[in-house]
Amino acid sequence: MKLDDFNNIDFKNAGSMSMPVKLVLLGILFLILVGLGYWFLWSDQIAEIDQAKAKEQELRQTFLAKKAQAVKIDAYKQQMIDIEKTFGALLKQLPDKSQMDGLLTDINQAGLGRGLEFDLFKPGQETPADFYAEMPIQIKIKGKYHDIGAFATDISKLSRIVTLNDLSITPLSNDSKDSVLTLEAVAKTYRYLDSSEVAGKKAAAMKGVKK
Repeated sequence: MKLDDFNNIDFKNAGSMSMPVKLVLLGILFLILVGLGYWFLWSDQIAEIDQAKAKEQELRQTFLAKKAQAVKIDAYKQQMIDIEKTFGALLKQLPDKSQMDGLLTDINQAGLGRGLEFDLFKPGQETPADFYAEMPIQIKIKGKYHDIGAFATDISKLSRIVTLNDLSITPLSNDSKDSVLTLEAVAKTYRYLDSSEVAGKKAAAMKGVKK
């Protein structure tokens, strides 16, 4: 097969062409058909296949993530049970409204039991939060150093949550022989809001939003 064979091609007498020339022309025709088929038909299908593969990979990753969560579901359930138990135990340390008087009496008795003298014991205004209310109590007591320390320890051991804040300890007098001190502090205690109080608080919040 020579170059002249292609220069002298007569398509009207294609049957008389040599076999090598026919094969070359068929090869060129085949490449042209493949190119046209890719351009008009296969390119869109290939793009759809690529998108389908990407979607398959995304779904596979989602499945693996869900499977990992499903394997840990029992651990999550147990964790929720433990959290609820812990929350319930903490909630029991908050008195309800009917128990507040008893708690105030316990705080007062803790001081008297240590021989301390109360100059001030004044419960303040409650400050409500999400599910509890905080009550500050201004106290001023007189007594010896160790007795005041024992009083603070007794407060920390109460079955209900009570904290001492803004502590100020000063000598009762300038006499070095007098070991009596004055303690001024704000004791804070907490109680949980009952269902009616929580409902009222939510209703007031909703009313404020509507305004």
